[in-house]
Amino acid sequence: MELVRRSCPVLLLVLGLSSGAVINWPTKEGKEVWDYVTVRKDAHMFWWLYYATNPCKNFSELPLVMWLQGGPGGSSTGFGNFEEIGPLDSNLKPRKTTWLQSASLLFVDNPVGTGFSYVNSSGAYAKDLAMVVSDMMVLLKDFFSCHKEFQAVPFYIFSESYGGKMAAGISLELHKAVQQGTIPCNFAGVALGDSWISPIDSVLSWGPYLYSMSLLDDQGLKDVSKIAEQVLDAVNQEHYVEATKLWGKAEWVIEQNTDNVNFYNILTKDTPQSPKKSSLEFSQSYLVRLGQRHLRLLHQDALSQLMNGPIRKKLKIIPEDRSWGGQATEVFTHMEGDFMKPVISIVDKLLEAGVNVTVYNGQLDLIVDTMGQEAWVRKLTWAELPKFNQLKWKPLYSDPESSETSAFVKSYKNLAFYWILRAGHMVPSDQGPMALKLMRMVTKQEEDALSRR
Repeated sequence: MELVRRSCPVLLLVLGLSSGAVINWPTKEGKEVWDYVTVRKDAHMFWWLYYATNPCKNFSELPLVMWLQGGPGGSSTGFGNFEEIGPLDSNLKPRKTTWLQSASLLFVDNPVGTGFSYVNSSGAYAKDLAMVVSDMMVLLKDFFSCHKEFQAVPFYIFSESYGGKMAAGISLELHKAVQQGTIPCNFAGVALGDSWISPIDSVLSWGPYLYSMSLLDDQGLKDVSKIAEQVLDAVNQEHYVEATKLWGKAEWVIEQNTDNVNFYNILTKDTPQSPKKSSLEFSQSYLVRLGQRHLRLLHQDALSQLMNGPIRKKLKIIPEDRSWGGQATEVFTHMEGDFMKPVISIVDKLLEAGVNVTVYNGQLDLIVDTMGQEAWVRKLTWAELPKFNQLKWKPLYSDPESSETSAFVKSYKNLAFYWILRAGHMVPSDQGPMALKLMRMVTKQEEDALSRR
């Protein structure tokens, strides 16, 4: 087992440390590296890299995938790593559908303040997408400069939720940097999973989607449609802080009419909070409540204990006065004015520049439902969109021995759209085999949509 930290200097570390309980780390692990990059004064971003562990290929023959979590404030090194695509699950057991078998994985806790990333002053939090992008350019320049072995490897950015919004902005700036020669990187494409590209299109589709799934009656549809129109008015007037507030109100209206449907998977139900906890949250600002509500899923107790216990001790470089996820709510609240802004125009620029763009979405997701994703795609001004729209989708099967359809896909030139069946907001968690197949297709390791059963 070889474990390394620091970007340029190489130091070997020993595993097996835990807080209390004895952790039996798997004996077969590949090479890992991690470090901090100071992206601005008082702003420190944490990253964690796993080298691919394919038995037949060297890591240099496989792509490098960077995973960006949502929130903003959700941790890639925690949730994306241990709950979705990393080599181990949250019980430190090997994950059968880890993406590490087909790609090296780079998890980055961004924006600063997320996960193990941290700031030393409140003024150092990112306040908008431009700041998030600027910080990531500093990190990527440092990473590829110090890890020359990845400069020629195809580099893909995969994302989820608000991470998709950040990924779009980062991809456009990275493409420019590669063209200008300022970042030595073989950027190959971006994948936007259940992504917050056009928040208003999601909000406007909530009512019709829930109604079609028998989760709203006629009166409920009217209630949801009414508050959605208020959000639309705020967005049209570019009152984005007000739009964020109304977005939170729209969620409350939906909960009241659906008996607490789970926004991340409509086939499940949110557990009502205890009166004491609800009372405590009610005393906080609406924005803090929203942040805590949507980050709670990404910082479950068991995951927090893992990250702040055994993982923290394993990494050895986390400052003593910083905890994993401790600044997450602040990250969310500082992005208040940016939260409801659309970035459809950025996706358009990516497509026009020839960057490979993949959109994928879980069938059972509500917060970023597929209807909303389809709506903003139809708004693209990309010259090839009419031809993309004329295509018929094709079925995909994650199990070659089964006739059960796992997804549908439509692809034309540098745009692809995947409809992932039986998955909610966290596609890799709900449909691990299909998510792995998706990654292999996007990174050109599997045949196109004409995959065999």
